[in-house]
Amino acid sequence: MSLSSFSGLGISPEILAALQDLGYEEPTPIQAEAIGKLMKGYDMIGQSQTGTGKTAAFGIPAIELTDPEDRRLQAVILCPTRELCMQVAEELRRLLKYKEGIRVLPIYGGQPIQHQIQALKGGVQIITATPGRLTDHLRRHTLRLDQVQIVVLDEADEMLNMGFREDMELILAQMPTPRQTVLFSATMPEAIRQLAEAYMEDPCFISVTPPEHLAADQIEQFYFEVKEKMKPEALCRLLTYENPRRALIFCNTKKQVDALTQLLRERNFRAEGLHGDLKQAQRDQVMKNYRSGETPILIATDIAARGLDISGIDIVFNYDLPEEEETYVHRIGRSARAGRSGKAFSFAVGKEIQYLQKLMDFSGALIQPRRLPSLQELEAHRRELLTEDLLQRIQNGTPARYKALAASLAEKAEPLDLLAALLARDLSVPSSSEEDPLSKAPTRILRENRGGGPMVKLHLNAGKKQQLRVKDIVGAIAGETGLPGSALGAITLMDHFTYVEVPAEAAEDILTIMNGCEIKGRKVRFEVAK
Repeated sequence: MSLSSFSGLGISPEILAALQDLGYEEPTPIQAEAIGKLMKGYDMIGQSQTGTGKTAAFGIPAIELTDPEDRRLQAVILCPTRELCMQVAEELRRLLKYKEGIRVLPIYGGQPIQHQIQALKGGVQIITATPGRLTDHLRRHTLRLDQVQIVVLDEADEMLNMGFREDMELILAQMPTPRQTVLFSATMPEAIRQLAEAYMEDPCFISVTPPEHLAADQIEQFYFEVKEKMKPEALCRLLTYENPRRALIFCNTKKQVDALTQLLRERNFRAEGLHGDLKQAQRDQVMKNYRSGETPILIATDIAARGLDISGIDIVFNYDLPEEEETYVHRIGRSARAGRSGKAFSFAVGKEIQYLQKLMDFSGALIQPRRLPSLQELEAHRRELLTEDLLQRIQNGTPARYKALAASLAEKAEPLDLLAALLARDLSVPSSSEEDPLSKAPTRILRENRGGGPMVKLHLNAGKKQQLRVKDIVGAIAGETGLPGSALGAITLMDHFTYVEVPAEAAEDILTIMNGCEIKGRKVRFEVAK
């Protein structure tokens, strides 16, 4: 791993070592633009959203400009929410892994203030704080801002929207001048410009790639045409089929969050809800369970998820479509962090399909129509995954205690019957002979996009473990067959194989031309999926 581009920014060896441990290979665009300027002491306005790497962009300079020998408060980072406040503090602590003498403390409401006062007495050089709790400390005279050298306003527009303007101005007024002031905001309303004019000195301005472009490049977006009453069953089927390690589901109301959380739990999914009515202790526990993987499914409202920066989210579900186009982009962006790819699934009911076109126009990305898996496909897919898992477990070595149990059971029944019984228990789904309205393909936009022809699903013998990406497959098929990428349907990447939907009339040519071709240096084979 090379960190030469980071080292060129004047970062200390201790921070470079921490970045290497965290898996940073090269700076994100905002890090590349911001770190060098901030290290030189410039005031800065950065237009950026969560997920672009801005915490390290301002966090690294804040750490580097802090004197570890001076126990007084030197850096303040203001955040709109308790959740973001804690996340920023944790990120700074990870960056400080090899740098001794600098203490970081998050200060936010919902936590006993006496605990914070006690921690401050021990000497803290950097705090991350919500405006309301920081002003509370100022009124109590439990901390001083007279030695602050750098202040960061993170998600400044959100703080203004939440009514923190007076608190922010009170805090800034108590800080010494000159000082370094850094402001990050997703949008640049007039109130932000007024704040910058009043409290910043000749700031430089940087802006990173808009979030809609990030979404277009890194996130596969699909929609499912369903009736309102079918949403719960559709969601359960997709969760079973996709089996995400971590999923985030958005609903528009707190009531819907609670109802859906209860429904998923009744279906034996490990899920928890997050909304504004939760107490801080409840919220902290929900997020702890989600981050650790103990709860792989989180259901949330937009307000409750504000400031959430969780890596490793495989799929974002829009159970309810948001009212604003920007909200859609912000939601789905949580599934593609630090250069990783992700998926976004949206349910569209009735006339909501027309709204999808607005979302596509706004984001510049294609939201592809997709059919829900049928009960037969669900069982076949689970069978394939289970087979792959069992063979891998055998290869890794079976624990002796289970071999003993298997031997004991084999004395009581035929091994083949035992295995069949286990498979029936783990793979059983409702009868696939019944009518299955859920798996009907969406038709209206399908025909507009693809000419209405039938599609065939192909199986490709390579997947994520072979470093395959969607654009690699699209590019290879388009390059070898001349078929435009827009003609392809859903592409589903698994660990060791991939499903590709292609127009039925082109399937035979694709099989003939593509078999034996190389994708990313690996010979591949296509066949009709069983």
